[in-house]
Amino acid sequence: MAGLRRLFQCLQDPQLVASFQKCCGLFLEFEDQSVAKSGQLNGSPQHSYGPSADKTEDFKNGMHVARLGVTCSSECNGTVRYRSHGSTQYSNGIYQNHVTELPVRISTRYVVKNYFFYYLFQFAAALGNEIFYITFLPCTYWNFDPYVSRRLVYVWAIVMYIGQASKDILKLPRPCCPPVVKLETRVDAEYGMPSTHAMAATAISFTTLLSTLYRYKYPFEYGLMAALVLSCLVSLSRLYTGMHTVLDVICGVLGSGIIMAFTYPVWDIIDHLQLVSSYTPVFALVVPFLMSYNYPELDHYSTTRADTTTILGVASGSVLGFWLNYQFGRTYEPTGVLPFSIPQVTPAIVLVAVGRFVIGIVILLTTRQVVKGASLYYLCAWHKVSIKDEDARQRLEIEVPYKFLTYSAIGFNATVVVPYAFQIFGLL
Repeated sequence: MAGLRRLFQCLQDPQLVASFQKCCGLFLEFEDQSVAKSGQLNGSPQHSYGPSADKTEDFKNGMHVARLGVTCSSECNGTVRYRSHGSTQYSNGIYQNHVTELPVRISTRYVVKNYFFYYLFQFAAALGNEIFYITFLPCTYWNFDPYVSRRLVYVWAIVMYIGQASKDILKLPRPCCPPVVKLETRVDAEYGMPSTHAMAATAISFTTLLSTLYRYKYPFEYGLMAALVLSCLVSLSRLYTGMHTVLDVICGVLGSGIIMAFTYPVWDIIDHLQLVSSYTPVFALVVPFLMSYNYPELDHYSTTRADTTTILGVASGSVLGFWLNYQFGRTYEPTGVLPFSIPQVTPAIVLVAVGRFVIGIVILLTTRQVVKGASLYYLCAWHKVSIKDEDARQRLEIEVPYKFLTYSAIGFNATVVVPYAFQIFGLL
């Protein structure tokens, strides 16, 4: 037991994350004064970047550096306190509110030596963000196979809800800066265990593999390799960006695998029920909304509840759309004898796919703006608060309904309205 505890402590050590970042060419500036003085590495200037929202830039000895701001109040024996959304997080993961404390703004500069890893892992990290979900998941429905898309949606929603709720139940901290370089700040107020990026990447990769294994003709080895590469890239990106410890990532991957192992035997049953059951509309709308509204409470504001509501909203609207399409005989699934042959990629197919993508994204972005604006307007008017009041918009009774309405509308339009638009434009 003592050995296992030491192993867990080792895997949670921020120094392990910092060592990985250094191996990939990402350093805190004070760790590499030689680069800061010369401004050159292998004959080329070294640049440092940080999130645009919290970044200030200047030039030092000819080197372009970025200062990634962290609001700190003290540092003692390796314990750093920083403030986010009016609360203070200690490196042990405990949040406390302070009224009289006056924090001091300090800056952490970092140097990028290897731009291949920098852009690779920044791209991989983006695969776990909202922009990926709002593009990849609909595209599988529009351009590939709705059968696979349905499984992706409900497995993704189950895995992400469990992962997000686990963070706020376990309340384990993210790695501290320093020694870790943090390239993201939006989710810094969230807890770290488990990594939901790792969970989502593993779930999406291997759900796609398992759903297409006996449905399409392709070498299993290639599919397995693609799933492993994608999940590993996204998982490692969470270490590179300094947002998770090694233990967070391992638990995320294992947790996703366990959930998939338990649910895989009933995937076909779930798919059948969501298409044919008369209770599907009620279940799809009521259960996810109640799960969002009764999300675990915290003593400080965190984006986890909003992100979880977004995920459940997309799943809710999509399931409702799947059910409605089935009632009207519009499943949009490929026909023929199983297993299907994967069609060759031709210029005509690419052109149709691009046309569908453009039309679909325009409809979804329009839906997002219209429904978000309308729901926020009426909710804020109902509760007699200003729509510009950010604190009011983070209140449970406003944030959950407007997020759920917005993204359930996106899920519904992605599965019902967008395919109908394809028919109008002759793309179906």
